[in-house]
Amino acid sequence: MASPRVTRNLDRYGNPSLPWSRCRDALVATTPTEDLTFFVATVRPDGRPHSAGVGAVWVDDVLYFVSGPETRKSRNLAENPACSLSVRLPGVDLTLEGSAVRVTDQPTLRRLADVYNAGGWPADVEGDAFTAPYSAPSAGPAPWHLYRLALRRAVGVATAEPHGATAWEF
Repeated sequence: MASPRVTRNLDRYGNPSLPWSRCRDALVATTPTEDLTFFVATVRPDGRPHSAGVGAVWVDDVLYFVSGPETRKSRNLAENPACSLSVRLPGVDLTLEGSAVRVTDQPTLRRLADVYNAGGWPADVEGDAFTAPYSAPSAGPAPWHLYRLALRRAVGVATAEPHGATAWEF
């Protein structure tokens, strides 16, 4: 992923802009090994919002997440791929906005299965999706689809020194 095209300081207390590297480095350091909950927000066909937890990992500067094809979030993404994912990282709250793109190519699926395995979820590739002996209770039965977030915008709010709030456009 390229560096942000635009950085906008949102802080109203005089703090400087946060560097994108702070958020990126926190994602690299915490996924998939830390117990983080990412929440994906999607839009229902009637325009109402929907939010749900997902298993997400940051690999090679890309955020990936998993969802069962019959879940509300996956059905929403099939109609409208626009979404945002939010997470509390050490020292910074982060929201990532963009479009979800379903991943079906074998090399990426196999690589991401290995990443999820390293984090403790025993994912395996079957066809164009993941299987495993278990997943989150809300995930529905296997198979589970893998999505890549085509990142357009991110917002970070520091919860530790140095403080600040920043938006980045990609």
